[in-house]
Amino acid sequence: MTAARSAPPVEPSALDRIRVGSAPDSWGVWFPDDPQQVPWRRFLDEVAQAGYEWIELGPYGYLPTAPVRLADEVDRRGLKVSAGTVFTGLHHGPAVWDATWAHVAQVAELTRAMGARHLVVIPAFWRDDKSAEQLESSELTVEQWKHLTSGMERLGREVRERFGLDIVVHPHADTHIDGEANVERFLDGTDSKLVNLCLDTGHYAYCGGDNVKLIKTYGERIGYLHLKQVDPVILADVIKNQVPFGPAVKRGVMCEPPTGVPPLEPVLTAAQGLGIDLFAIVEQDMYPCPPDQPFPIAQRTRRLLRGCGA
Repeated sequence: MTAARSAPPVEPSALDRIRVGSAPDSWGVWFPDDPQQVPWRRFLDEVAQAGYEWIELGPYGYLPTAPVRLADEVDRRGLKVSAGTVFTGLHHGPAVWDATWAHVAQVAELTRAMGARHLVVIPAFWRDDKSAEQLESSELTVEQWKHLTSGMERLGREVRERFGLDIVVHPHADTHIDGEANVERFLDGTDSKLVNLCLDTGHYAYCGGDNVKLIKTYGERIGYLHLKQVDPVILADVIKNQVPFGPAVKRGVMCEPPTGVPPLEPVLTAAQGLGIDLFAIVEQDMYPCPPDQPFPIAQRTRRLLRGCGA
C-alpha cells in the first residue's frame, strides 16, 4: 500500500506582515454627524461585506461611543478595530493642552476598550476643510515647531502611560506636517520611543513626497499606513490654482486605486521589508459622495490589494 503523500506546505503571503482594513473615510465620512454621510450601520454592514476585517473608529461620535454597544456591533459583523483618531493643535503651546487632552482621553478610552493599540493623531488644519478659509499661517515659527514636537512627545508619553496605546502622527494636506521637508523636520525633532508616523500614501504624494523613499529612509519611524491614491491630473490643477484640500476632494483628487499615484504595490513591498506587523488601512477621501458610491469601490479595492498579496 502506497503511503499517503503529505500536502505541500502553504506558501506565506508575499505581504504577510500587512493587515489590511478600511475606515469611515472611504465611505465619505469626515464628521461625527452630517446628513450628507452614510449612516454608521450601513458603513459597518458594507465594510464587512466588502471583505475587510479591520476598521478605524473614524471621527469620534460617528460610531457608537458606548464600548459594550460598539463591541456588539463590530463583533456581530466579524470586524475588529485597529485605531482611533484624534485632532490636535499642539503647535499653539501649553495653553491648549487641557482641551487637547480632554478630547484625546475620550477617544483613547474607547480605542483601548475596543482592543486597539494605535491612536492616529492628525495635526490642526491651517485652512478650513469646508469653507476653505485660511485660519492661520501655513508656516510655523521656530517657537511653534518646538511646541509641536514637545507637545507630541508629551502626548505620546501620556497616551502610553494612561491607556497603553501608541500614537502615530498623520501627515496631512493643509496642515503643518505635510510634505517631505516638514515630515522629516518633525521626525528629526521627536523621540522615536514616543512618536511615530502614520504614513498616508495619498496625502504624502499630494504634498510632493516619495512614499517608498520615506519608508526606506525612516523605516524605523513607520508605525501605521493609510492607503490612498491621488489623481495626478487633478492634483496638477489643484496645485496650480492653490485649491484647498476640501474643494480638491470634491473635484476627485483622491481617486480609486489603481488609477492614481503612488502605485500601491511598491509601497506595500517596502513596508513588508521593514519586518514588522503593520496595519494598512484604505482611506479614499470622498466627502461628500452619493451613498451608493463607496461600496463597489471598496470591493474593487479589496480585490486589488489581494492581487498584491495583502
